[in-house]
Amino acid sequence: MAGICCYRPDGSRARLCFHTQPDSYNDHTLIGVLKQLRRFLRGAPVTLIWDNLPAHHSRVMSAWLDRQRHWLAVEYLPGYAHDLDPVEGLWANLKEVELANLCRDTITEVTEAARQGIARVRRESMLLFSFLRHCGLEL
Repeated sequence: MAGICCYRPDGSRARLCFHTQPDSYNDHTLIGVLKQLRRFLRGAPVTLIWDNLPAHHSRVMSAWLDRQRHWLAVEYLPGYAHDLDPVEGLWANLKEVELANLCRDTITEVTEAARQGIARVRRESMLLFSFLRHCGLEL
């Protein structure tokens, strides 16, 4: 699962971009997620705040990011600074509600529970702003 908390610079709106796939993410699949993000946000300029996952720094990713500078700026969090990442609030929230004590037989069932949580968070957009405030970040 990949989640991206999206905020308008003026604080007027927050949205959640969410992606699932059966395998782990690598630089190529993350590029696909970022292409979907661009469509999701209808080409609006984006400042992406990213942790230091190795796929975020690969040669393939760096070359692709260099070609996207007209719409995408990337800022990296310091190492081991998960508390500064708003999407960590999303994962914590899902783990406390839909995924709490969840025991399912298939990954499809777990994914469906996560999707239900994503739908809930999307309906309660103030949660997305609370994830940002919890990190001590401002728009």
